[in-house]
Amino acid sequence: MNNSAIVKTLVWPDEAATTAFAQQLATALTRAHNGLNACITLEGDLGAGKTTLVRHLLRALGVQGRIKSPTYAVVEPYQVAAGAVWHFDFYRFSDPREWEDAGFRDIFASPGLKLCEWPQQAQGVMPTPDLSLHIEVTDDEQRRVTLRALTPSAEALLA
Repeated sequence: MNNSAIVKTLVWPDEAATTAFAQQLATALTRAHNGLNACITLEGDLGAGKTTLVRHLLRALGVQGRIKSPTYAVVEPYQVAAGAVWHFDFYRFSDPREWEDAGFRDIFASPGLKLCEWPQQAQGVMPTPDLSLHIEVTDDEQRRVTLRALTPSAEALLA
């Protein structure tokens, strides 16, 4: 891990704050010099708000219709005006051979936005993300979010 990574901590008091952050991130991602091309990991306990954030981000990027959680399918693909988006949920992922069999190596090598919940389940096969988000529920039900930029492109997103 990059020890000189930019780290920011935010507090989301409610879902409206989550929505506002998702809209800001969508804007930053679509304005980035390399377009909609990043890998973002989302970590946190069950119920922390990872999928909620992804849903708000997908809406902000222009996804219409139902947004399904990929808990059982592992990945849900989307196409938006800015490019391809893949929402991964590695919660049930346990076999590294599945990485190759499912074509994930090709997806991660291609342009587009990869949003990865439970990345620790794919440790060893998943490439280093650009941006890591850790969401923690505080005693008063707010969300404390730690953002880590692990690449220069993610540093530019957080700047």
